[in-house]
Amino acid sequence: MQTEFSDFFGYAAATLTTVAFVPQAWQSWTTRDLSGISLPMYSLFTAGVAFWLIYGISINSMPVMLANGVTLVLAATVLWLKILAKA
Repeated sequence: MQTEFSDFFGYAAATLTTVAFVPQAWQSWTTRDLSGISLPMYSLFTAGVAFWLIYGISINSMPVMLANGVTLVLAATVLWLKILAKA
């Protein structure tokens, strides 16, 4: 019962933090204006999210895996667009 209760908060946190990231990724994708995006910050953020995903896999935590899997795709997209904009 305790695990189910804590998973509720894990899924809630995963949903909120992942959904909060969608507008940035959408705006970056549609406008291709990445002038306000910091390449070092997004590089570190994307690497951090990848490590969170690895951690979630290692502890077999579905909320951590789902949130960071989706966020990694979104962050990597923004990072890739930023790299392309710099080229």
